[in-house]
Amino acid sequence: MEIPPTMPNPRRKAEKKTPQWVHILIAMMLGIGTGYMIFENYPADEATQIAGYISLISDIFLRLIKMLIGPLVFSTLVVGIAHMGDAKSVGRVFFKAFGWFVIASVISLSLGTLMANLLQPGLNLGLTLPPLDATANLKTSSFTLKDFVVHLVPKSFAEALANNEILQIVVFSMFFGVALAALGDVGKTLTRIMNELVHVMLKITAYVMLLAPAAVFAAIAATIATSGLGILSKFAVFMGGFYLALLILWCLLVLAGFIFLGRRIFKLLTLIREAFLLSFATASSEAAYPKILDALDRFGVKRKISSFVMPMGYSFNLDGSMMYCTFAILFIAQAYDISLSIATQLTMMAILMMTSKGMAGVPRASLVVIAASLDHFNIPEAGLLLILGVDAFLDMGRSATNAVGNSIAAAVVAKWEGELLSEADAIANARMLDAELALTLDPTHKD
Repeated sequence: MEIPPTMPNPRRKAEKKTPQWVHILIAMMLGIGTGYMIFENYPADEATQIAGYISLISDIFLRLIKMLIGPLVFSTLVVGIAHMGDAKSVGRVFFKAFGWFVIASVISLSLGTLMANLLQPGLNLGLTLPPLDATANLKTSSFTLKDFVVHLVPKSFAEALANNEILQIVVFSMFFGVALAALGDVGKTLTRIMNELVHVMLKITAYVMLLAPAAVFAAIAATIATSGLGILSKFAVFMGGFYLALLILWCLLVLAGFIFLGRRIFKLLTLIREAFLLSFATASSEAAYPKILDALDRFGVKRKISSFVMPMGYSFNLDGSMMYCTFAILFIAQAYDISLSIATQLTMMAILMMTSKGMAGVPRASLVVIAASLDHFNIPEAGLLLILGVDAFLDMGRSATNAVGNSIAAAVVAKWEGELLSEADAIANARMLDAELALTLDPTHKD
């Protein structure tokens, strides 16, 4: 689905506005300062209470994003599949994307395992370990291969939308889009209606995204006000090792993108910086979804590809989250002086490869997956209490990595399918989108 060109008012002079990523970066800095002042000047219970009020802004923003995700995924995916024309094209894109996701998952899990073994972040912690019988009270029974496969198919499409079950929405949308394409001329009216629904959702998205800097400020301030910055020094080796591993993973993802996209990969990285910062500050991959779609449009990825690959990526391509699972499990094992053989670690990676799928729709899902794996390998679940205090800071990096990985995956699949615009056409398309956005946000404009 391509957005039709819209001509801006010729009498209206183009205003050069400060990019939103700058506003987001400023909001992050202000959030850190505000949160630190609250943490230092108020008792813990009062700071927590104040943080709860501040986080209302970010909570509302994330609820608005969740409100958009279901209809946006459904409408864009159905229109994209309908424009592909047949089930064969859908299947080809699916297997190309899935193949990329599997390779990226293996690399992420392997890198997390390798870095944890090299850095040994759990040794000589200098901290009091939680008692072996302590529990983190996390539900782990739902993360089994059987439940995952059954969970793929929605009992009700309305229920899938209500619960923001992205993978279930994707499954239904695939059936709906293929059936709509098969109807030919009979389905043109409904396709046009769905296309108009996409435009409505994109307009709503533009309005919601105006709140992004305020949400970033609130999320950062609330986190620092509650935990403070001192906790970071206690876990400096663990957090530093994890972010070093993330940096290496980012480099590998960019290298993979460079192999297939050439120097254009750096243009893509520039375009997704707002999505990167937003997902980092809010510790939510979902928050960045609309921004990533817009960035991919501007990069030249046709919407019928991005609207198909991105929702899949949110369930199958959580690079940062999967790497964290292996890194954290080995950290806890090292802290309790539990030795895991190479064979055991390979088994752990295979299990995580299956159980980590679909984790995007579960709050703090990485912790749930880790808890299930700890129990499987007889590692004390109490070890989770070690990382709970800094998990919010680590979740920022995981979420931002997921955004980068999915963006590159969508661009590469579009390149493979011949659905990536040339650089010149992408620039023209970006100008058209800017004109559309100006009209969307112009309060004096009437359709």
